[in-house]
Amino acid sequence: MTSPELQSDVRRYLLGSVPSVPYLEAVLLLRADPGVAWDAAGLARRLYVPERRGIELLGQLRESGIAVAASQAGAVHYGPEPQLAALVDQVAEAYASDLVGVSSLIHSRIDRRAQQFADAFRFRKD
Repeated sequence: MTSPELQSDVRRYLLGSVPSVPYLEAVLLLRADPGVAWDAAGLARRLYVPERRGIELLGQLRESGIAVAASQAGAVHYGPEPQLAALVDQVAEAYASDLVGVSSLIHSRIDRRAQQFADAFRFRKD
């Protein structure tokens, strides 16, 4: 389970705004070198995911306010508002100190949503 030291705002961000571990790793990759412009192919190669997933991740990063368009067509770079950047700094610290706990928290959210979806199709006697 998640480390008890995980701050409530970090926990809230992970549960409410991070759809997957690859998304979080993309956020952290952009954060690590904010001057680099990332396109889908480069992001996908670096994260060991298919290029199609890289395209999806770029869209998610833009929509969430983590990334902004770079001068290179189709590329982005790190560019969150200061308050979000400060929260991402805390998330990065939590991930570095408790990778398993943070990953488990993200997966628990995904597992819960999958179970809720499956439950919607369960036949019930009334």
